[in-house]
Amino acid sequence: MEPATLIRQPDVTRARLLEAAFTEIHRNGYQAASLANILAAAGLTKGALYHHFTDKRALGLAVLDEVIGAYILHNFVTPLANAKAPVAALLRILNEIGSSACDAAIALGCPFNNLMQEMSGVEPAFQARLAHWLGVWQTAFVNALQRAQDNGEIRADVDCDAAALFIIAGMEGCMSLAKNHQSAATLRQCGSQLIMYINLLKV
Repeated sequence: MEPATLIRQPDVTRARLLEAAFTEIHRNGYQAASLANILAAAGLTKGALYHHFTDKRALGLAVLDEVIGAYILHNFVTPLANAKAPVAALLRILNEIGSSACDAAIALGCPFNNLMQEMSGVEPAFQARLAHWLGVWQTAFVNALQRAQDNGEIRADVDCDAAALFIIAGMEGCMSLAKNHQSAATLRQCGSQLIMYINLLKV
């Protein structure tokens, strides 16, 4: 077996805890998340949990960084960083979110948005990490818009920082409305207006 394919047992255990914790937090929120449910879902003991995480907060922050943050990197940051046509890549991201959405997928809402709404005002450690990942996400959009501006794709008078923040706010707002309506159709309807906004930035 190649060394790159070897996964140490502690890493497997930690990954199981993170996966189970993400599912529990997404379903019930962080504050109501049950460590007993997480351990049952992962098939692990308290000893395994506390070997990897000092407490529930440490586990929750790891979920934010290593699961939700990894999603942001994989789905938003990397595709835009590698895009030769940034506006087209941004529109593709939004279209893919809409086309892949179904009622079951949006039933629990966006995990990142859920945590922002629940934890930003009550737990400084969460607020700081949420702000960090929001900054990572916004920077990826800003950089893409600035490259598009340099390439002559979008207007010179566009404030790329403000536009990037507005687009993210629009994405999260669309997800929140879709969650409330329990409707993927609402997500697509709202998202179509966000796509229209981005197209209006073009030269």
